[in-house]
Amino acid sequence: MRISGSKLADMKMSIDELLQTPYWIVDILPKQVPSDSPGQYFAVERYFITGEQRTIIKQKHINLVLKLNCYRDLFIDEEGAVNPPPERIADEMWKRYLCILMGNAMIVSEPDDTYLTVHNPDIDLLELIKTIAPSEGLFVWKPEQFENKE
Repeated sequence: MRISGSKLADMKMSIDELLQTPYWIVDILPKQVPSDSPGQYFAVERYFITGEQRTIIKQKHINLVLKLNCYRDLFIDEEGAVNPPPERIADEMWKRYLCILMGNAMIVSEPDDTYLTVHNPDIDLLELIKTIAPSEGLFVWKPEQFENKE
């Protein structure tokens, strides 16, 4: 199924608006690393975004999105197709910065990130993400600046 051109234009506005909303992180780490952490976050992150580790992490992200698509319709940013084939979703997640829309929520995926960003999830979607993420060895957390805002 395809969406109309006017719906596509609305979607682009929605992407801009959604990028301004509070968000959740789906990550390989269980919580946000404090800026004053004595550890070596950037060196560890570099390790995880190179070679085989990057491949493993990105596959976890893809698996999460595809599992979500079993429960929710999704479409990819500027494309007009609702529920594109799983292979298409995976291919786009490997190649580029991607906004994946599910109703009034959006998941942002970047090929070289160790995390996904989930903007504006409803309660049911957030619970579904929190249920699926551990099956992929991922954690879901809210950035500190949004901790006390619901």
